[in-house]
Amino acid sequence: MKCLGISSHISLGLLALLAGCSSDSSSTSAVDDLKSSIEGDIEGATENNNVCLNDGYSAMQGATGEILCMDSAGNLSFWINPDGSFGYPESSQEAGTPDSNSSASESGAASSDSTSTENIESSASATGSTETPASCADSKALYTINGVSYYQSAQGYIYYYDGACNQVKVESAVSSSSAKPSVESSNDSQPTVSSSSVTPVENSGDIQTPQSSASTTPAENNSSASTATSNASTSNGNSPTIKYAGAAATIENDNGCVNIDGGTVTITCAGDYNFSGNGDGQIQVNAASTDKVELYLNNLTLSHSSDAPLYVHNADKVVVNLESGTTNTFSDASTRTTDYIKADGTKDTTGAAIYAKDDLTIKGEGTLKVTGNYNNGIHSSNDLRVRGNPTINVTAKNNGLKGKGLVDIEGGDITISATNGDGIKSDECNVSGTDTTITEGKGIVDIKGGKITITKAGDDGIQAYNYVFIRDSVSAPTINVTSTGKGIVSENRVYINAGKIDISSGDDGVHSNMNVYFNGGYTTIAAPKNDGVHADSTLTINDGTIYVTNSYEGLEAWYIKANGGITDVYGTNDAWNAAGGNDGSGNTSQGGQSNWGFPGGGGMGPGGGGMGSSSGFLTITGGVHHAKTGSGDTDGIDSNGELTISGGVVIVECQISGGMGGSFDSDGNANLTSKTVLGFSSGSSEKGSNYSVSFSTSSYYGTSNVAFKPTISGRYMVTTTGQPSQVSNVSSYSKSVTFPSGSTVYYNE
Repeated sequence: MKCLGISSHISLGLLALLAGCSSDSSSTSAVDDLKSSIEGDIEGATENNNVCLNDGYSAMQGATGEILCMDSAGNLSFWINPDGSFGYPESSQEAGTPDSNSSASESGAASSDSTSTENIESSASATGSTETPASCADSKALYTINGVSYYQSAQGYIYYYDGACNQVKVESAVSSSSAKPSVESSNDSQPTVSSSSVTPVENSGDIQTPQSSASTTPAENNSSASTATSNASTSNGNSPTIKYAGAAATIENDNGCVNIDGGTVTITCAGDYNFSGNGDGQIQVNAASTDKVELYLNNLTLSHSSDAPLYVHNADKVVVNLESGTTNTFSDASTRTTDYIKADGTKDTTGAAIYAKDDLTIKGEGTLKVTGNYNNGIHSSNDLRVRGNPTINVTAKNNGLKGKGLVDIEGGDITISATNGDGIKSDECNVSGTDTTITEGKGIVDIKGGKITITKAGDDGIQAYNYVFIRDSVSAPTINVTSTGKGIVSENRVYINAGKIDISSGDDGVHSNMNVYFNGGYTTIAAPKNDGVHADSTLTINDGTIYVTNSYEGLEAWYIKANGGITDVYGTNDAWNAAGGNDGSGNTSQGGQSNWGFPGGGGMGPGGGGMGSSSGFLTITGGVHHAKTGSGDTDGIDSNGELTISGGVVIVECQISGGMGGSFDSDGNANLTSKTVLGFSSGSSEKGSNYSVSFSTSSYYGTSNVAFKPTISGRYMVTTTGQPSQVSNVSSYSKSVTFPSGSTVYYNE
């Protein structure tokens, strides 16, 4: 058995987990049927990544190594021991039924006396079982498995006690999921990527980054640098409640791990801490590097006159829980008067209103409002995660959300205004001298769901050094970006696999210094001064819709490969261009690129030695595409090297009014063999078969294979199947696609 990854805790309705179980024959038969079904599934599930099978179960990590398997209603169905044996809740008290005096019994659930069936492959032999110390118990146990009693907190999560009476929260055990690029061979010696499996290389489960080894611990000093110290405490099991009032804070239910000095509240060990009130002060987390600290916010308003209101010095991870129906507000000072000395002797200053040196997770159903007057809004020097469905509003002088190692968003409604910086940023990399290189597993923005609105970004909207990954593994995300710089950008790779994305940018809409992949979703881009989509190396379109409403050049890369999808592109210069571009980031020689963004890739270009000296490649094998240009020396589909259109539907409207080019242009070989190709232009095309056919905006034109009503008038058409003409009836065509701009193409495959 292999359990990979630990996600945030889940609240379970377990109070009636055994309701309905009894010793009568019909009930026993139903339980036996369940056992048989589960045993059969387990026996045949050796290749299944879900440790509790793929039938609606969720897995939780038990205290002694067992996996607790909950059904879709959140009830305990069975558990699997470390030795592979398993048990069921109808077994004896020791094997997992509620205590006879527990809440479950009081609510009508069967006690251990209500069943006479034996435990199949009893879990009594599980190793590591220890009875819960009697002195720890502060409430009635919910249930007991292998000698460990489990309890339910007021917040709804499940926990047990360790030998030192510390509360240990039960986490869900997440199975692994693979997401690796699938590299296929290609006749033109160029790498291609399959349309169904193009995803970045990840570690198993959630993308993990190594924990920081540095322990940063401040001492109080408002005027000079202070030296870090290490704090570690042991909780007595309580969950403190801290309330702010002005420059002071008070505590109830102290667990022995909270120090209060005026408005400064320092937390020194793992546990749950409840905060409310309105004050001027700081919450400091300075726990052990193995401690998980949970902060529950219930209408807390906290500002600080000279520092960050929330500072995580040290912990394994900190989770900020936003209680449902509450609004919680943090704002920091516009200056800093305190420096903190890190373990390596360098200075550290809180660079955000919420500033964490370790992993930080924000979750819940409440609202969080953050104003970063000094620099960033929310910052983690490791991983920043958003879980659940919180509402987060961030206004920042620099970056809105920054997770140096990772920004991982699964849900929520997030609004960001970043005056001078990026909306969302992850920038960790390896630095050697003046050079920086990619660090796998770091420098990642991974958006799996939620609604993200970046109303203003003084620089880029979403930026990652390694890669940006937009997908729908939780739900299809909705992303709206307004930026002065680029909309979505990465030094390495950009993957758009799902979601509805709307970008308005002062620079490129989507940009990568290496590769961009479109595998799904609906992306709308307005980038009037630069490129709609730009990749210094490769742009691959496998699926999804790309709608470039305005750009200098619509789609640009050294190598453009369209295998599928729908594109509707307008460029005032070229609509598609396989070469360098207006923003100056392209490189027509590309000799310095040594891989294509795949693991182990090294020199996969023509001739096997990087990209070589070729000027570009443009290949269309599938999809439905509409390309339109402005007037001037413009090209519809342009390659500074080779041009191949062997499949797909391609409609070009080129308003050339000088120079050379037209609907289709290439500086190398051109091979247009798809039967569903149409070019409309006011001047002849350099490539393809030109026909002198006048056209207007009032009629459809084409061949028996394809027809389109142009939005411009002219006198030259390009087709691949002979003389085009006016089409009076489009009902004879078997298929049609309406582009986002409103025009419809009719065609036969």
